[in-house]
Amino acid sequence: MVNLEGKVVLITGASRGIGAAAARAFAKAGALVGVMARNEAAARALAAGIGGMALSGDVSRAADVERAVAALHERFGRLDILVNNAGVIGPIGDIAATDPEAWGQAIDVNLKGVFHGMRAALPVMRAQGGGTILTVGSGAAHAPQEGWSAYCASKAGAYMLTRTLDHEARADGIRAISLSPGTVATDMQAAIRSSGINPVSQLDWSVHIPPEWPARALVWLCGPGGDAFLGDEVSLRDETIRRRIGLVPG
Repeated sequence: MVNLEGKVVLITGASRGIGAAAARAFAKAGALVGVMARNEAAARALAAGIGGMALSGDVSRAADVERAVAALHERFGRLDILVNNAGVIGPIGDIAATDPEAWGQAIDVNLKGVFHGMRAALPVMRAQGGGTILTVGSGAAHAPQEGWSAYCASKAGAYMLTRTLDHEARADGIRAISLSPGTVATDMQAAIRSSGINPVSQLDWSVHIPPEWPARALVWLCGPGGDAFLGDEVSLRDETIRRRIGLVPG
């Protein structure tokens, strides 16, 4: 386990699923965790359970993310790790039949939300000499899926943001990495299953990994194991990566 004693981490979309599991994993590793979510009650409950700090807000609004970073910095004096986890799968459906407002909202959360996180965290991290910015990506960034135009486009854009950030800020000590977790047993996967659209919705529930796996992977990427993936994406579908993290027997 990577030792993050005294490190300060902000996790977006942290009220459930991968975000909540990540909050617990980072706290277990010794980090001081900022739990950001639109659901303030859920954020407070999770933060109370791990000794973290609840931060309500919507990543699609730059001001909300800036306030969260400022609040963490005011309390702890630093920000070492940002986990851009907040994301939505919808709207699911053919491009021609998709509501433009709903499509745009997905872009606001999945793509602009990542940009807002990076932009808010960078000044703090640069001033302290470095930090790690992790983004929860998806295989949908590289392989189009029927009915997922907003999700695929936004995840592809988020992956390019990670690559761009690496070019701009690695020299300042910023470690930018994307994690593609594969299919995970969360509420998002349940919504995909309910849609009945594309092969992913037909997968048996047993093939989906638990959210604790990507949570442990995010912690691992904050240690020396992540250095080989700066500016790139790590896929949890890779058995070699799973063994290196300790998710499966080596």
